[in-house]
Amino acid sequence: MTSTRELFLAEAAKRILIIDGAFGTEIQGWKLAEADYAGSLGLARDQKGNNDILALTKPEVPEAIHRAYFAAGADIAETNTFSANRISQSDYAAEHLVREINIESARLARRVADEFAVGDGRPRFVAGAIGPTNKTLSLSPDVEDPGFREISWDELVDVYREQALALIEGGADFILIETIFDTLNAKAGIMAVKEVERRLGREVPVMLSMTLTDLSGRNLSGHTVEAFWHAVRHARPLTIGLNCSFGATQLRPHVKTLSEIADCPIMVYPNAGLPNDLGEYDELPEETAGLVGEWARHGQVNVLGGCCGSTPAHIAKIAAAVAGISPRVLPTPPTVTRLAGLEPFVMAA
Repeated sequence: MTSTRELFLAEAAKRILIIDGAFGTEIQGWKLAEADYAGSLGLARDQKGNNDILALTKPEVPEAIHRAYFAAGADIAETNTFSANRISQSDYAAEHLVREINIESARLARRVADEFAVGDGRPRFVAGAIGPTNKTLSLSPDVEDPGFREISWDELVDVYREQALALIEGGADFILIETIFDTLNAKAGIMAVKEVERRLGREVPVMLSMTLTDLSGRNLSGHTVEAFWHAVRHARPLTIGLNCSFGATQLRPHVKTLSEIADCPIMVYPNAGLPNDLGEYDELPEETAGLVGEWARHGQVNVLGGCCGSTPAHIAKIAAAVAGISPRVLPTPPTVTRLAGLEPFVMAA
């Protein structure tokens, strides 16, 4: 029987795969009211803005968005669960619904993905999306107490494990730990997925996607792209890559760096440019497609998509721009000892 990892890698060897685009901005287009978010759950706090809970209260919204992205050419759907964790949902007094939200979100995406796969015979995948939470293991929120942490390692692993297990039970093919601003948080996520694997008795492939906080190419915890790869390579990620942060123009040198060293597929889904003074994204689909298409033509990527500000129109243009372009060939790096602090370190043979 072909495993999920084997099926994905087989498809990624044939063509550049397409992951979907932004969910939040698409949901905003529905102009939902508080009653739409809250439904009949009777929660103690207002729910407007809690996009994840729509899987329970207004599932037709995320379903329609999934359909639009698949129709635009996406091969991979992210579940609408970026903030569907105990930490983030506590802001809405909905932490007791985390398991249900994730299971239903994954089921919804799975149903639509399978419908499209049956329709044209092309495999579709569901990535269980896990956001970074608003806590960091590496940094103190208190400048007067640099040793203070708002959350412990064990607590964060438990938060991630709860979400990851529910996503897999709901039908996700793999776990996508995305918008990673803290490398230690990512390691907690990896640990959580490994614990889920032991519980289920099978592999749960993990995708990792870093976000940069400045143009020098570092995340918030200070790691460069290369150091980040060295720090997580042991997890055998299904894909490694970059998302959010900036537009494609600003990510170009960092995509090149990662493409030269990673021996797994590269997945990049940038924002639709930089936001304007009103916080909106003006980059046209044709422009985004042209920029990421350069990466494809230079053999630097295996999976492409969009993050903040992107729409089904962006995904359709990206899919069209890279159709027929061969995917990046995975390199075979020499066997040496690679270590990572904030900078990468390679020991001489």
